[in-house]
Amino acid sequence: MSTTTVITGGKVITMDPANPHAHAVAVRDGRILAVGREPDVLAAAGPGARLVDAGGRSVLPGFIDPHNHLLSTAETLVAVDARYPAVGSAADLVAAIAAEAARTPAGQWIRAYGMDDAKFPGGRPTRRQLDEATTDHPVIVYHVSGHQAVVNSAALAWRGIGEDVPDPAGGAFVRDEGGRLTGMVLDSAMELLLPVAVDIGCHGPNFHVDLPLEQLRSWLELAGGTYLRAGVTTVCDPQVSRRELRVYRSAWEAGTLPVRTAVMPLSHMLDELTSIGLAGPFGDDRLRFGAMKFYCDGTLLGGTAMFEEPYGDGFTGSLYHEPAQLVELVRKAASAGWQVGIHTQGDRAMGYSLDAIKAAVAVSGDDARPRVEHCGHPTPAQVREFAALGVIPVNQPNFLYDSGTDFVRRLGERRAHRLQPMREELDAGLRPVLSSDSFVSSLRPMETISNAVRRRTREGGPIGAEQAITLEEALRAHTIDAAYALRMEDRIGSLSVGKLGDVVVLDADVTALPAERLSGVDAWLTMLDGDIVHQA
Repeated sequence: MSTTTVITGGKVITMDPANPHAHAVAVRDGRILAVGREPDVLAAAGPGARLVDAGGRSVLPGFIDPHNHLLSTAETLVAVDARYPAVGSAADLVAAIAAEAARTPAGQWIRAYGMDDAKFPGGRPTRRQLDEATTDHPVIVYHVSGHQAVVNSAALAWRGIGEDVPDPAGGAFVRDEGGRLTGMVLDSAMELLLPVAVDIGCHGPNFHVDLPLEQLRSWLELAGGTYLRAGVTTVCDPQVSRRELRVYRSAWEAGTLPVRTAVMPLSHMLDELTSIGLAGPFGDDRLRFGAMKFYCDGTLLGGTAMFEEPYGDGFTGSLYHEPAQLVELVRKAASAGWQVGIHTQGDRAMGYSLDAIKAAVAVSGDDARPRVEHCGHPTPAQVREFAALGVIPVNQPNFLYDSGTDFVRRLGERRAHRLQPMREELDAGLRPVLSSDSFVSSLRPMETISNAVRRRTREGGPIGAEQAITLEEALRAHTIDAAYALRMEDRIGSLSVGKLGDVVVLDADVTALPAERLSGVDAWLTMLDGDIVHQA
């Protein structure tokens, strides 16, 4: 006989406009059975139900992260953590690598993630500095954006890369004044460093490292606890190659895929998938194909985003495809039936992506739902074009907290305060969504929500305060609107009768908290498919 669980005593925010607030929720057979007043819900549940008293806490649909590199995040959780503020200088980085080298057998790769060298007093670290940490291990330190890395001399030697190496299309090896390699590698040059599992060409940064499937799957399963403690029940991995798909399928077959996972295959797979007639949405409620992922420009954090006027230290930006090629590629995907998502940061790149989106919408019909991943700096005119095309901006306000001060310095006040203009997008009738871009920033939804509401930098200054949104709008953007971006709003994203039983009880009543305390909130209880998968 199936167990019915009733959550009582909570402040239920349903995300269902027909029934926005309730006092109790019942879940049976993996689906929402009843939502409403406590006596009515208890009556619907009948005798013998398991009762959970939420004690006045907020009860919501499970959080949906529509841009979260799940498998890559799992990899970072077992690697060296190079994030700021723990690593705030090249010296801190050398110390962290040296400590890892002391416990790692010689010859094994050392990988670190999250370096934010814009905050380092001496600027970018070099391979010579990493050589101080170890010459017995190849070392790669990924930039916080995931679009660039710094390596030591052993890594270059191990891959046979010498001073005369040419820059690949879509990437570069940074050199000093004398033309010598500094160890910093940008975008597509990264894939010449590590043994990668797939060749993605110029379709994006290649962090698809060749590692045993069993090892990757064990890390994926291990990461589940971190996601469920934060209240995340669904993610969309926005850059999937056959490597990720094999690991996700393996966990799905074993019943150990920790959260619902939608995958966005990277555009290098377009011809292959089209040849067998595959397009998303396709799959089941635990693992499915969603949109197809494209890259337009590079990263805002690393100086490769493409703006009309250069920013930072003369950053002119870079493109993964010529604009006409991008239009053709995206049109081809839409013709094959794919929803499209395009990584776009700078305003010039935004114009190129808009041209591609227009081509997609022309062949996709009325419900194309094109996504713009990151959506860094659309102009007001571009936001108006988004509205006409039904564009879904996929925002990550954690970047504004983590790097807002750097953005103001590099972009200037005028541009920095219009980054991720969510207020403007909502007022234009769009449905922007919130996401983490984990491993690039924290996967905890309440941190993301706090940063969308507060629009403050780590140092406490404002970053586009007039683009702040309300708590209610932010919660919607991380639940039902995120479900809409994944074409899953018919089954997840709100506490509505018949939908899947994904419920989170937060460890506070978030409507009663001051905005600066929202970021500390995690899940007190998380239900996935009606099962309690985390309880504090």
